[in-house]
Amino acid sequence: MLPCRELTSALDFYTTELGFRIDLIYPADAPRVAELSGHGLGIRLERDDESSVTAAQTTGDEWGTGRAGMQYRDLIPDRCGGRIIASHIRIPNGGPVPDYVHHHDVRFQMIYCYKGWVKVVYEDQGPPLVMQAGDCVLQPPHIRHRVLECSDNMEVIEVTGPAEHETLVDHELELPTKGVNRDRDFKGQRFVYHESRKASWLPGSFAGFEARDCGIGSSTNGLARVQVIRASGTAPATLATQDVELAFNFVLQGSLSLQRKSEARQRLTDGDAFIIAAGAEASISDFSKDLELLQVAFQSGLLSRGEPC
Repeated sequence: MLPCRELTSALDFYTTELGFRIDLIYPADAPRVAELSGHGLGIRLERDDESSVTAAQTTGDEWGTGRAGMQYRDLIPDRCGGRIIASHIRIPNGGPVPDYVHHHDVRFQMIYCYKGWVKVVYEDQGPPLVMQAGDCVLQPPHIRHRVLECSDNMEVIEVTGPAEHETLVDHELELPTKGVNRDRDFKGQRFVYHESRKASWLPGSFAGFEARDCGIGSSTNGLARVQVIRASGTAPATLATQDVELAFNFVLQGSLSLQRKSEARQRLTDGDAFIIAAGAEASISDFSKDLELLQVAFQSGLLSRGEPC
């Protein structure tokens, strides 16, 4: 085990200059630990500072460099006691992405393409797919995948549980795999690719709103439901919270006011996010006509441990 002040530069030295390869790295948004192998040796690099996470307001602009040079912004500052992380990820300069075949030790992980496009390849899912703005995937536990290339100013929203999880590198598997098995079971979940251009908008659970479901609920056995919600006419003045364990909401476009019990009203616009946990007294109001929200609602199970949000 070797301590280092700055993990990114240390990784570059050991891989580029000395020829070691990365086997494991975590957490993805602000790597603190990496395991490497080569020349008959195993090395574990650990960043020797304790400030691995910078708490940021949702409306802030604090970005850090994470895995494969991607830039991360934390959308849940306290991460619900380590049980869930929501990240705003961007790559300003498009082209090939310096990624590798890897997989994550997670219970839940979804990716929503917010801006631009990104080309990704997944184990047993056929040729690489190009996610456009509005598209979404469910990455089941330990599915091997690799980010290949992207457009300029590409941005995605990633929601994962638990918050701190291992990213493991697979040096042997080549993607795309020769076989295709789109119904393959990965620890009780199936891969989902939701294409927004093929989606149908249906009446939402709130009057005056409609939604397109991303098809993730059935593939996670009800663990989480992912949908995009938008205003579709005369919306009510106020919406109460939903009866779910936790709902993560990201403002894709438009604006709204969020009112929590005993707190001042907040005005949120595109790029902002908020969470509402079970039992919380909160409401949203003053919607703009173009309001559109990405919502990830957890029904049960994922947040059963640790401190409440």
